[in-house]
Amino acid sequence: MTPAGPDDVPVEFVSALRSLRGVTVRPEVILDEVPGPARIAPFSAALTAEVRTARRSVAAAELASGRFVVLFDPAGQEAWEGHFRLVTLVRATLEAEVGADPLLAEVAWSWFTDSLRDSGLDPHAAGGTVTRVLSQSFGALDRRSEQTELEIRASWTAVDENLAPHLSAWATLLCTAAGLEPLPDGVVALGPRR
Repeated sequence: MTPAGPDDVPVEFVSALRSLRGVTVRPEVILDEVPGPARIAPFSAALTAEVRTARRSVAAAELASGRFVVLFDPAGQEAWEGHFRLVTLVRATLEAEVGADPLLAEVAWSWFTDSLRDSGLDPHAAGGTVTRVLSQSFGALDRRSEQTELEIRASWTAVDENLAPHLSAWATLLCTAAGLEPLPDGVVALGPRR
């Protein structure tokens, strides 16, 4: 969160952050709190995530990673068309055949819009980019196969301070980009035993 005294933090922002605490994500998703950007809005918070083949294992492969940023301006911002702006980033490595698909960008953007819709959200003032980078190795590294890095950057405005469905949608987007099969309807992912 942006530095401020406890009396300076608006109740709406505190309520929004509390709504995030109740979100349960799949066990493959590891969330960590990090400082939010300090210059974009008066108040901010951020989470990073990794999607791994096994939770907190050194041998686990990273399938995707990303960042979820909450921006809050009590005065609102015209470009946001509201007070809360959510900014996300998702990165994943894809197989070369998938990365070469000319429709990859459209498909990846549909992952974003579908994840919001499936969480019951209508993305307000949404925008973003999909970038892919094809890497081919040479010389001593020529044994490596081609791979494609996919990056989805998106932002949208939340209409109220209940940000839980937005975080759930972002976690779904991460898992989709990582290539995880969706959970069947009615099935809830269980976290690790404590």
